[in-house]
Amino acid sequence: MEETLRFEDIPGVEWVPSPRPFITIDASKCTGCGNCLRVCLAGVFRLREKKAEVASLERCMECASCLFVCESGAVDFGWPVGGTGYRSEWG
Repeated sequence: MEETLRFEDIPGVEWVPSPRPFITIDASKCTGCGNCLRVCLAGVFRLREKKAEVASLERCMECASCLFVCESGAVDFGWPVGGTGYRSEWG
């Protein structure tokens, strides 16, 4: 049976954990601009010591917005393997 996660603050959505991280931040490239935090509706990122980091990968909605707004190229994003990640009741 698959393990799924649900969050009360995001109704109709569940996550099936991925066996490996599909978003990473290269701290040596991160400028701490916070663009990834601002664009992420699920609150996946946080700033720690003026660098972005993944705080809650299991909340990721797989929109890849973080990848596109990272001006320094610090975000490495690859969609999770089939059968894991974001699922919605609405399609």
